[in-house]
Amino acid sequence: MLLHGSSAVRTGAFALALALAGLAPSTASAQFAPGPGGRFERDDRGSGRDGGFERGPGRFDREGRRGRGEDTVMGFSRERLARIGPVMRAEADRGMFPGAVTLIARRGRIIHFEAHGFRDAAKTQPMTRDTIFLLASMTKPIVSTAAVMLVEQGRMKLSDPVATWLTELRDMKVQVERRNADGTTTTEDVTLARPITVQDLLRHTSGLTYAGSVRSPRIKQLLDEQNIEARTANITGDEMLRRLGQIPLMHQPATNFEYSISTDVLGLLLERVTGKRLDVLIKEMILDPLDMRDTAWFVAEGRRARLAEALDSDPAKAGMWAAYRIFENPADHGQYFKGGAGLVSTAEDYFRFAQMILNGGQFEGRRLLSPKWVEFMLSDHLIGMGGTTAASTGPGYGFGLGFAVRRQDGFAVAPGSTGDAMWAGAWGTSFTIDPREGIVAILMAQGPTNRVHTRMLFKNLVYGAVVR
Repeated sequence: MLLHGSSAVRTGAFALALALAGLAPSTASAQFAPGPGGRFERDDRGSGRDGGFERGPGRFDREGRRGRGEDTVMGFSRERLARIGPVMRAEADRGMFPGAVTLIARRGRIIHFEAHGFRDAAKTQPMTRDTIFLLASMTKPIVSTAAVMLVEQGRMKLSDPVATWLTELRDMKVQVERRNADGTTTTEDVTLARPITVQDLLRHTSGLTYAGSVRSPRIKQLLDEQNIEARTANITGDEMLRRLGQIPLMHQPATNFEYSISTDVLGLLLERVTGKRLDVLIKEMILDPLDMRDTAWFVAEGRRARLAEALDSDPAKAGMWAAYRIFENPADHGQYFKGGAGLVSTAEDYFRFAQMILNGGQFEGRRLLSPKWVEFMLSDHLIGMGGTTAASTGPGYGFGLGFAVRRQDGFAVAPGSTGDAMWAGAWGTSFTIDPREGIVAILMAQGPTNRVHTRMLFKNLVYGAVVR
C-alpha cells in the first residue's frame, strides 16, 4: 500500500463543524455521545511558528479575553499554549530529538498545530506539519480498532479462541517454574488452562511477550532464534505462526498483562478471518473512511523526503532502524505486516483517527463504531490481573482494547482525567484522548531513547494550558 494523496496539508473546514465551541457534552456521563466531525481551520501557507493559521475571526476561533483577563481559545490559555514551541525547540537543542510536531484539539476543533526544530538528523531541513513519522506501537490502536469493528459486525467474538483461525497456535504450552525442596527450580511446559482468545490479544493478556522485555532467558532465545519479530530478516505470517506455536507462553492466558507481540498476532488473525491482507483491510476499514492519506506500512520513494529521522547519536536508533524496513512493501518481500509496530503516519492523520474515537466512533459523518463499543474499548479490562502498563504510561493506568486507560485521578505522573486513553510508540510518538475534557493531544517526534521523558513533558504542557 503506497502513501497516497497530495503532500500538501488538506484545506477547508471539516464537515459537520461545531456551530458553537461548547456544543459537545463534556461530562463523563455524556462522553461517548456522537459529536462533531472535528473542525480544523487551516491554510497551506507554510509551517511557521503559527503553523500557518490565520489569527482572525472565523479562522482561529478567537474567544477574546475572559475570566481574569486571560486570552483563551476553547478553554486553553493562548499564553500557556505558547510555551510549547520554546520547550520543544529547547528539547531539540539539548539532543532529545531533531524536531517535533505537536497538535491539540478540543471538542473537535484543532487549536494548536505546530512544527518545531528539524526533520532530519543533520538538522538542515526544517520540520513541517506534514512530516511522516514511524508510529511503532501507535500502530496497535488502529489495528485493534479494526478488530473491534469486525467483532461489532459479527465476524468473530471477543471470547473466540484464536486457534479457531490460527491453527498453528492450537497446541501451545506455558512455561512454569517449580521450586524444589532443595531450593533449586525446575522449568517445565504445561498445558494452557484455557485457550488464548481474541480479547486476550487485544488487552495483552495472551501470555505472549517481546524478546526485548521477556524475563525468561530461554523464551528470549527462542524468540530471537526463530526471528518471530522479523528483526533480522523477512518472514511470512504463516511461517511466523508455525514457529511461534512451538514456543511456550510466559503466562497462562487471562492472568497477567504482558506487553507483547499480541497485536502482531492479531493482525494475522484479521487476515485469516477476512481473507484480506492486513494493509488492504486497514485501508478499507479505517484509512480511507477517515481520509488518512499519509498512513501506510511503507514509505514510497516520492514521500521519503518528508520522513522524520532520529539523531544519529541516539543509542537506540541503529538497532531499531534495522527492524523497520519501511522502504519496501512487505507484500513484495515475503514479510508479514506487523500489526503492532509497522505503520507510518502524520500528526494530522492520527488526529483524524483519535478524534473518531473521542466522537464515539464517527468522524465527518462516517460512523466506524457504535458509541457503546467505543466505551467498552476504553474501559479497563485488567481488573484482578497482574502486570502493569507503567513502562509506557507511568503508574495509574490499566488497559482496554488497544488503549491504556487511566483508572482514577491521582497516582499518575502527569495530569489527565479518569478514563483518558493513551498510547505511544518506541520511536517517540504519543497521543492522549480525554473524553471528560474533550481533548485530543498528539506528539510526533523521533527520539527513541528519550521517548518516556518527552511524552510526559508534552502532557504536562497540554494540561498546563487548560484554564477552563
